[in-house]
Parts: sequence; structure tokens; C-alpha cells
Amino acid sequence: MDILVKRGNFIKLYEVKAKSFDSSSDSFSQKKNKEKIADKWKSYLFDIAFQRHVVRSAFPDSTVTAYLYLVNKKSTAPTDGLNQKFQIVEENNNRKSVKVTSPLSQDDLSEELLTKIPVDHYCDLILNTEEGSDAYGTSFKDRIEKYSQAYITDTKINPVLTKLCGECEFRANQDNINRGLKDGFKECWKQQLNWKEQDFDAPNVLDIWNFPKKDEFIKEGKIKFSQIYEDDINPNKSPRAARQWLQIEKANNNDNSIWLDKVGLKEEMDSWVFPLHFIDFETAAPAIPFNKGKSPYESIAFQFSHHIVYEDGSAEHKGQYINTERGVFPNYEFARQLKSELDKDEGTIFRYAPHENTYLNHIHQQLQSDKDPVDDKDELCDFIETITHLKENGSVIRRGERDMVDMLAVVQLHYYNPMTNGENSLKQVLPATLNSSDYLKEKYSKPIYGTSQLPSKNFNNMTWIKLDDGLVKDPYKLLKLISGDNKDISAGGDAMTAYSRMQFSEMSDDEYNELKNGLLRYCELDTLAMVMIYEAWREWLVVQ
Repeated sequence: MDILVKRGNFIKLYEVKAKSFDSSSDSFSQKKNKEKIADKWKSYLFDIAFQRHVVRSAFPDSTVTAYLYLVNKKSTAPTDGLNQKFQIVEENNNRKSVKVTSPLSQDDLSEELLTKIPVDHYCDLILNTEEGSDAYGTSFKDRIEKYSQAYITDTKINPVLTKLCGECEFRANQDNINRGLKDGFKECWKQQLNWKEQDFDAPNVLDIWNFPKKDEFIKEGKIKFSQIYEDDINPNKSPRAARQWLQIEKANNNDNSIWLDKVGLKEEMDSWVFPLHFIDFETAAPAIPFNKGKSPYESIAFQFSHHIVYEDGSAEHKGQYINTERGVFPNYEFARQLKSELDKDEGTIFRYAPHENTYLNHIHQQLQSDKDPVDDKDELCDFIETITHLKENGSVIRRGERDMVDMLAVVQLHYYNPMTNGENSLKQVLPATLNSSDYLKEKYSKPIYGTSQLPSKNFNNMTWIKLDDGLVKDPYKLLKLISGDNKDISAGGDAMTAYSRMQFSEMSDDEYNELKNGLLRYCELDTLAMVMIYEAWREWLVVQ
């Protein structure tokens, strides 16, 4: 347990969670039934209910009460630079710890960023009612006994296959297997389905993109793609279902050719206005605010990259912004720099997924609610409104005349590449597209990126096409951008972690600059990836 306070026969348990809570709007109970626990809170409350049960069993003559400590959404930092007083340091045994680098003042501690919530009522519901029962009706206490006995006797519990198997944390890579370790995912599925090793080579229901009926299909025995038929999916009911059936059908027919909705894609591309702008943001939401008056998990946009494609087909990495200075709230300067990049023409702006739209709307809200004067607030808000849209209760209530185009939505509607295995993320679509486009292979197999032919802010004479067993290597794996933890910055989570380390960790100037350069290159590759996918579409439409 995180915190235990014992005074005589009175014991208090505190479970600290990173999840945020707003006492004015959030509740552990379901809206329609206060004696039912909201699904999103069950895992947290089950955790503390189990702890309380253990302590009460060990100290039956004591009064044991339980609390959750959650991040208080309504709180604000009382001082500037509060985050800088807590530094992550590495000990001699390679363990990390937090060091308070300077004394905490009364002002620093005047506002509680955590909120303490008593949860005995919910623990009682879990322990004494069906709220704690599993899908088979086994009570919480009976499950504790069952699991306890299984642990003591080292008895394997029969697994239950569900869609959560797709997120199994016990999968083993080849290195693990070579060391004699088992793959937990395969162990369960072999046991329940009598599968052999070769059965895992075929795609299965867990691989279907954005499919809500995975649990239902698993129960019905529709596991492999070969066991799923067109009527099961009903592709005519929605574009999503059509895309799902396309994925299954191509796999069943061993059809590795790309699918391109040429008519729809051409109509979409004909509506775009040159020059085309491709942007990508790197963002964070730190628990401890950097600045006075800011809330925990308040949105921070610390970096963007910007590529341009001109009407003659030429392209360049036009601009970028990054602010890694410790304790600085970068959002308003971020918006100013982005505006200066994009307000020189009326060209179409592209993002990949809703992230950029979401964060710009966050900045818009911050500008509107900031108690300190921001001289260019109206100008920045007008710019954000021009290139974004805003939804409320599922409906668009504001759409700018230059609202950004979501390339992810274009992919989902008009382009499917079997090499993505049904995934649509930029990290999956880029390598699949490179492997399928002769034009991209020819162009980027030469060291032209970071030359006058294709200017770059962070690369010189870069060759992006590298082959491995006949396939183009994932460009993100070509980034030799090593962080202090000896990990490549090759994903958004890595970028956010690198930024957080620069804010909260002790490091040398060399390490700081290494991380900064790594962030710049990673973000630049994201917008280059969007350019490459666009170029492939353009050439395919011309050729086909």
C-alpha cells in the first residue's frame, strides 16, 4: 500500500493514484444508480478494497478506514516553478528517486494539488454486494480466497479469453523465447483453443481494426479470419464495417495489393489548396504545473514541425518550434510561432488524427480564461478559430474556414494497405506506404533529404530508404536519437518522456542538448511522413 497511518487501534490507508478528480462533476457512482460503481473507477476502488480487506483481516480489533488520493482538477499551482523543486535523480544502484532541490515555502504548500476522498462506502459495496462479483457471479471475498489458494498451491487458473488479450502484457519477443521464457498470450490461447504454434501465424479477431464485437465473436468461436464471413460484418452498414471487411477479405484471399478509392481520393485531393502545410505537435500534460495559476495535467504544447509541398511538387521542411526551457509555459509563444508559419497564404493545412485540433482548442481556452493580460489574445484566438473546429456534445459548434484536414480520416476512407495489418497510425502507414511505392523508393533511396533539393532543419544528406531482407526499414528505427535511458525517441510517448526528463531530471548540458536534438528530428520525421504518404497518393493517382 502507498501510505499507512496507525495510531493505536485506528488505521488509515491511502492509495495514491495519478488519475484526476473534480469533486463538482466527477463521481465514483453511476449516474442512474448511486449504489452502482462507475466502470472507469472500478479498478481503482477494487485495489483499495482489497487492501482494506487484508488489513482488517490482520487487525480485526482495529478501526480501518480507506481513502483515495487523486489529482485535484480544481486546484492550481500557488507559485511559479513548483515543478522545479522536485527533481528526478538516479541513485548509485540505478534506481530513480525524487529529490526536493530547494525548501518548500508556505506559499508552495498553500494549495493542495491532491484531494483525499473517503471510499469506505464503495469498499463495502465491493466486498458485500454483487458490485465485487465477476462475470460468473463469484463474490469479491470468494475470489480473494480462490486466488490465494491458487497462489499457495501454485495452481494455474484457467484463463478467460476476451478482447483484452490483444493488450496482453505477457507476450514474449524472440529474445525472451531464446532465453527459455514463455509467451503468456500463447499459453492461454493454446490451452483454451487447442491451438498449435502455426495457428498464431493467421490473423484473428483481435487484429480487426476498431471492431466492437471482439468479445462476442470470441465466445461464438469466430476467432480466425477464415471463420468470419461477410454477413458477420455486414460491410454495407457503415464505412467502418466496409473497412473491416476489406481487411478480412484481403487476408483470406492472400491479397497484398493496396486498395485505393481513386475516385473518392481524387475528389478529396482536388479540393486542397496549394501550398500544402503539414504540421505535427509534441505535447505534455504534467501533474505538477510549471506556473502559478495553472492546473495539474494542464495541456502544454512545447514543439511543432512544419513541412510545405508546393504546386510544382517540390517540398521543404519550412519551420519548427521547440521550447524546453525549464519552468516556462510555452503555449502562447507556440501559438504565435505557428501563426507566423501558417498565415502567409491560404494553403490547406494537414494534421494526422485529432491531436493538433484538440490542443489548439485547449490553448484557445487558456487564452480566454487567463487572469493575466495577454496582449495578442484576440489575434491568437482568431487564428486558432480559423484553422480548427470545436465540438460540444458530439456536434460541431464552430468550424474555421481553413479547418485542418485530418489525414487519418482520409486514410480510413480512401486507402488501405495490407502491410499495416489493419492499423491506421502514422507509424504503421508510413513503412507500409514506402514498401508499396516505387516512386518513394526511387526518390528517397538517394541522399537528397537535407540538401538544396529537399531542405531540412535537422538532417543533412539523409537517405531514408534502407532495405532489410528486401523490405524498406521503418524510418523511425533509423533515428539514432538516444535519450539518457539509452532508448531511441521514435514514438510520441518517448518524446513526452524526453521533454519531462528535461523538465524534472538532473542532467548535463550535453545530455540536455542531445535530447533536444532528438526531439527536433523525431517531430520533423512525423511531418515528413505525412508528405511521403501524400506523394505516394499523388503518384498512384497519376499512374493509375
